[in-house]
Amino acid sequence: MGRQIKKAYFSKRIWKKDVHALTLVEMASLSELFNCAKRFVFQTLVRQKRWERELYKESIHLVVKKKFGINDYVANSVVRESQALLKAQFELNKLYIKQTDEKTKNIKKKLKKERSFLTTFRKIKESCIKGNIQFPKNRKYALRPSGLVSLELKSLSLIWMNSYLFEHQYLDPAIKRLKAKIGRLTHRLFRLEGKKEKLTTHISSVVFGSKKLFKHQFTKEEFVQNHPSWRERFLATRNKQVLISERKDAASGNFVFTYQPDKRDLHMTFRRGKVVTFPNVSFPYGQEQITNAVLPQRNCKDKKANGKPISWSVEDHGDYYIIKCLIDVEEEVLVNFSTSDGVIGVDFNVDHFVWADVSKDGNFLENGTFSFSLHKKTTGQSTKILEVEAIALVDLAVRKNKPIVIEDIDTTLSKTGDAYGNKKANRLKSVFAYRKMAQAVESRAQKMGVAVMTVNPAYTSITGKLKYMRKLGLSIHQAASYTIGRKGLGYKEKAPQVLRPHIVRHQLPYWKQWWTLNKKLNVRTEMFHHLFNVNKPMQSIKLTHKDLTEKERKHLQKAFA
Repeated sequence: MGRQIKKAYFSKRIWKKDVHALTLVEMASLSELFNCAKRFVFQTLVRQKRWERELYKESIHLVVKKKFGINDYVANSVVRESQALLKAQFELNKLYIKQTDEKTKNIKKKLKKERSFLTTFRKIKESCIKGNIQFPKNRKYALRPSGLVSLELKSLSLIWMNSYLFEHQYLDPAIKRLKAKIGRLTHRLFRLEGKKEKLTTHISSVVFGSKKLFKHQFTKEEFVQNHPSWRERFLATRNKQVLISERKDAASGNFVFTYQPDKRDLHMTFRRGKVVTFPNVSFPYGQEQITNAVLPQRNCKDKKANGKPISWSVEDHGDYYIIKCLIDVEEEVLVNFSTSDGVIGVDFNVDHFVWADVSKDGNFLENGTFSFSLHKKTTGQSTKILEVEAIALVDLAVRKNKPIVIEDIDTTLSKTGDAYGNKKANRLKSVFAYRKMAQAVESRAQKMGVAVMTVNPAYTSITGKLKYMRKLGLSIHQAASYTIGRKGLGYKEKAPQVLRPHIVRHQLPYWKQWWTLNKKLNVRTEMFHHLFNVNKPMQSIKLTHKDLTEKERKHLQKAFA
């Protein structure tokens, strides 16, 4: 028997106009009672954590059962939902602490840089006061024999007629700006340290119905003028969903909901044994799986030993209901799981997927690109766009009968601490929905029986750039996808022969060699075609190529001296 996984199947819309009035009343009553009990249990658990003591002598299950007059099955679901929500809050707190640490680290780095600038300016100021102006060697200031003071910047040059003008027109305002900037950064750092302390010590609660909607009563004009309208919307959101947990000893896997696959009716048993019905509950994706789960459970004799639990969730969307069925199913057998024929290496980028077909021996066969644009797209639009490209990618893997290899990247922290970095790079990072891309591919691959393997992303782009880009005539992203595929096959990428003499410490691990070489060869990507040839290991590196900039030439001469 394979591994069991939990799957949720969504029904078609159950329009309220097609549902009996009694069912609507009972469902509204259950929804309100269930969510009130859930909020009560959650707040009780939070207070017990904050005050470090039990508030009731009895268990929380018995307390909520007596307080709200609900049966064991509903009370059990309420308690489980509340406990899961509290656990999720603790996990979210850990993530917030990590993000705060990342922001703190970057602010400290920025503060160090700004204080260094301030120290430099103060030294120049002191030299001006003494009447003998002096500039540091690593700054682009110059005092001309005529008395002119110049400053070379990237896009322009600044000139002052004498040191007095330089001091009062440039130096004093610059020192003032830096002091103000350092003050703002210091205050920001103080706020972040306070936030981390609060996250570490305080047990946070939850606003059921969302903070955004709660604030709308004060910020949105239509709700400020009409508070009852906001209250109605807020309560509808707070009481939107009812999730009843499964019980494997129940006749249908659940003591509250019973599904009739032949008639497609869902029966709900509420307080006082009253039964109401949701008619025509069908599942466009998963009807067969649900039928195969319900019928064996109904005919199972020893349910405690062999029963299969089934959870049901009802969501109120205003004019209609959406019903979800959560069942345990066996994980599908992957068809394309063997690497005996090779793999498909995939490199995810902001606006395209690049794939490379790699043979079982690690040789390059072919490559391609699936392009898209997520610029100014909503979350829903981005999801659909990525799903379309994921379908095309997985279909390619099915045709070639090979598994897919992707990088295991977590962009949660990398998107957090770059507030003071390059604006264009930050914008690209925010658009780069790597986790959404990976989930789209993994979800489609699971349906099609294609295995998805993950590899360490360290130095894949650097390896492809230095080793395979010129050799195979590929772009940097194509070379990266090829390297990812080779990693999935278990190959270790060692530095090419032409570059090995330039690694000072040969005992370094292979991945550390790439770090060393990348630091030395810090030039534009297009220049790698001209500096060395991986197919000619005895050829030396061209450190004085005509297309190199002065800065690149100086860096290379210093790195390879």
